[in-house]
Amino acid sequence: MLNVTRLRILRELHLRGTLAQVADALSYSPSAISQQLSLLEREVGVPLLEHVGRRVRLTDDAVTLVGHTELVLAQLELAEAELAATQPEVSGTLRVASFQTVLLEIAPPALTLLNLRYPSLQVEITQRAVDEAFSGLLAHDFDLILGEEYPDLPDPVRAGTDRADLVRDPLFLAVPSHGAWAQQPDRIADLADAPWALDPPGTASGDWARAMCRGAGFEPRVRMEGPDPLLHAQMVRTGHAVAFVPALIAAEHLAGAQLAALTGNPERILYTSVRAGRGGHPAVVAFREVLARVAAERRPDTPRRRLQAR
Repeated sequence: MLNVTRLRILRELHLRGTLAQVADALSYSPSAISQQLSLLEREVGVPLLEHVGRRVRLTDDAVTLVGHTELVLAQLELAEAELAATQPEVSGTLRVASFQTVLLEIAPPALTLLNLRYPSLQVEITQRAVDEAFSGLLAHDFDLILGEEYPDLPDPVRAGTDRADLVRDPLFLAVPSHGAWAQQPDRIADLADAPWALDPPGTASGDWARAMCRGAGFEPRVRMEGPDPLLHAQMVRTGHAVAFVPALIAAEHLAGAQLAALTGNPERILYTSVRAGRGGHPAVVAFREVLARVAAERRPDTPRRRLQAR
């Protein structure tokens, strides 16, 4: 019978790339990791690693073994979930990774409600970008992560994960209430010369915003680029930029700015993901239910003003 701990070490090496990173993640020394992998090689009777310069690389047999390890770990997580469901209360620690919008608007009231309903459940939250959060989820650094999907930029369910959509969050245009760009535009194209606050290219939000501007016939003049929605809001409030903003932050952080609904009512989808086999764990079920309730309660009103299509 193959040793599950050693199989997991091999899987971690496949995910992380170096023995040092595996040792750091699992709180072992690099020599202990090497020793465990050598024992696993003797157990399976085939080479699992080959040296490439100063690093090691998994052989084809090792990659095949990692695939079977994924199935074993998923089945063990399913067993843990079924056992936890037999207990009289939801307890333990749930490690969560999320991006900033959710941490600002949904996580605090969700934690308050969780403390009231499930006092024995401890939630630890780490701020991470979505791609980094997914890597941590598959590496067992996190138990649940939050992601986002923007219009026309589908984010397929990733292999080995269980996704549950949380809420549809409308996207609005925000312009200052004073200064050179305080006039309310009729179309996005009216802002062709305006300074914009945008997320970086390569992010779902940044790519979607640029596509909206290009669809209106212009390349946005970016005054402030960064992944911080509060900084975008501040640039708008102080009259220095215009921006596309998710509705969840509009009510609390754009007081004094002017909001307009966009043609077609675009929305981003906020969702949670866990590893396959863990979706039925009571802690996951409880956290998802509370997040959904809080998100639904914080759904804002649609701005009265709506931009024209052209």
